[in-house]
Amino acid sequence: MLDKLIDSIVDAALEEDLASGDLTTEACVDEGKRAVAHAVARKDLVVCGGRVFERTFHRVDPSLVVTPTLGEGARAKAGARLWSVEGSARSILMAERTALNLVQRMCGIATITRSYVDTLPVGSKTRIADTRKTTPGLRVLERYAVRTGGGHNHRDNLGSAVLIKDNHVLAAGGVREAIARAKARAPHTSKIECEVDSLEQLAVALDAGADVVLLDNMSTEQIKAAVGQTRGRALLEASGGITLARIRELAEAGVDVISSGALTHSAPAADIGLDFEP
Repeated sequence: MLDKLIDSIVDAALEEDLASGDLTTEACVDEGKRAVAHAVARKDLVVCGGRVFERTFHRVDPSLVVTPTLGEGARAKAGARLWSVEGSARSILMAERTALNLVQRMCGIATITRSYVDTLPVGSKTRIADTRKTTPGLRVLERYAVRTGGGHNHRDNLGSAVLIKDNHVLAAGGVREAIARAKARAPHTSKIECEVDSLEQLAVALDAGADVVLLDNMSTEQIKAAVGQTRGRALLEASGGITLARIRELAEAGVDVISSGALTHSAPAADIGLDFEP
């Protein structure tokens, strides 16, 4: 992640908290007071967001010293120290909530992603991927968290790949027509992915030359049939209704990618606190 992208997100978040200053800290804490504080995992988690944690404190006060205790992607047990920050107590207190809000979100996504990846059968080539169901303004952080948890990213934005969804199919007049239009207009470097919700639509998409077919909200039995029907002519992505309990059976069914919006839109924030040394 580029610092300028991180800083733009951090600055907007800090503005929410500090636009009118910090009345409590300014009233209660002497200007010259120094402190050491540690970000501590309250529950088991996957570490993610160290650079974001550091940049948040530095945007408030560049003199603060932030030191990582565990690396990105490490599995942390409850009670483990993740990062430490030292310097002006006022500055630490002013940046604390924003820093924690961001890394709790990132660690939460990395943690749930790791649980999905860990559920794959040993030796499986199936990828766990996210979707565009990200928090507005935080996509770069959330996508990074998915990668940190061992997952993969889907298309980054609407201009990065062709993905024909159900409403595109309806607007174009059918699966075959939508794929034909995409092939005629998309750059030669772009693969064509098309969403289908039945084995009949799958047959049309394959015949029309789709490179990737998204199997939307299909049962495991339907997906097994789709894998047999496709016979390697296109990559198959299972999406819709994906839960942790289904990961192993879908991978064993033979799909190439399992994508889930839950990795980002439903990941619970990790429980992290910032503890000051006495």
